[in-house]
Amino acid sequence: MAEDGVIQELAAAVERSPDMVELRLHLATLLVERERFAEALSHCSAILAQDAGHAGALSLLQRCSAALSGQTSPGATDGNFDWTAAEKEVADIVKPAFVEEPGVAVNENDFDAVQRSSVRLADIAGMDAVKKQLELSLLGPIRNPELMRAYRVSARGGLLLYGPPGCGKTFIAKAVSGELGANFYQVGIADVLSRWLGESEHSIRAIFDNARRNAPCVLFFDELDALGHRRSALSGSAGLRTVVNALLEELDSATSNNDGVYVLGATNAPWDVDAALRRPGRFDRMIFVPLPDAEARAAIAKLHLQDRPVEAINLVSVAKRTDGFSGADLAHMCDTATQLAMADSLRSGQVRPVQMSDIEAALAQIRPSTGPWFETARNVVEFSNRDGTYDELAKYLRRMKFR
Repeated sequence: MAEDGVIQELAAAVERSPDMVELRLHLATLLVERERFAEALSHCSAILAQDAGHAGALSLLQRCSAALSGQTSPGATDGNFDWTAAEKEVADIVKPAFVEEPGVAVNENDFDAVQRSSVRLADIAGMDAVKKQLELSLLGPIRNPELMRAYRVSARGGLLLYGPPGCGKTFIAKAVSGELGANFYQVGIADVLSRWLGESEHSIRAIFDNARRNAPCVLFFDELDALGHRRSALSGSAGLRTVVNALLEELDSATSNNDGVYVLGATNAPWDVDAALRRPGRFDRMIFVPLPDAEARAAIAKLHLQDRPVEAINLVSVAKRTDGFSGADLAHMCDTATQLAMADSLRSGQVRPVQMSDIEAALAQIRPSTGPWFETARNVVEFSNRDGTYDELAKYLRRMKFR
């Protein structure tokens, strides 16, 4: 069945990108619908290991547990588990992971996903090279239409942000939207994929139509490698192949009028994005988003500590000691330090602020998480950079002594 093919391709995508929570959740949802509860349970557990309070995973976990304990369907009542009562009990605090009826995954009249962004590039600390490239390749030309006409260039096509995970690619996309005074429309794989044959492609068309109706609009595709994976690497069902084809069609200036729609994508693995998506007129400009520099690390630490009781935190010292940390690593460091201070407060009965000693204790437990990404990136630069696509990445690796 086509549905089983979609499950197989999703499972392969999850294996390639195990940290993509929404992708794994979508797979678990389809497995539950197929009553493959044991498989779904393992994916729910993997999600909760990353995010212990994930509402969608908790909801699916309850369904799997009920089924595996003898409750084969949500409507059955055998005394072991009262599903109806459980659903009522959590209805106000747990939203269903997905509610999907025959039809498109994205409602063509749903404008709630389109938002205004108040973020500006000035709100991003450090990252000067990234900001400069954004000005040269996108913002500058759009702000100066007379120059675009004089040089006969256009803002058509897309911009792909790539780099290690947890380094603020989504935040940068929101800043671009804020700089342009445009609407911001973020799309992930869960907004596109459907178990109904042909509806994923319909969703792509609906997304672009929605963006056009809300122009000027920054249409941001998160985790583009999951949606636009190399077709040569896809086997089995043609489900994801047709998604790539639909994306190509909507990005093609010959068949689509995307005036006022600025398409951005983000990926941790640009080498997994289909080559056709990176040709002229599509995602033809790439900007490398590196690990945060010292200024950015200090700002990120300050941001994650600002609403917590703190005392004598030396941000300069924190920045120096966290070289190689991603933004997500820094957030984890701040959370760990806060938990240490809170545990001490619970023992003493008095609130104690987070101190440098807590930061130091947290740093003793945490290591940068992006090592595996840089290992892969180094191999790509060494063996797959014949056309110079990753020259910017190569320079960064040499400068940071990763090569």
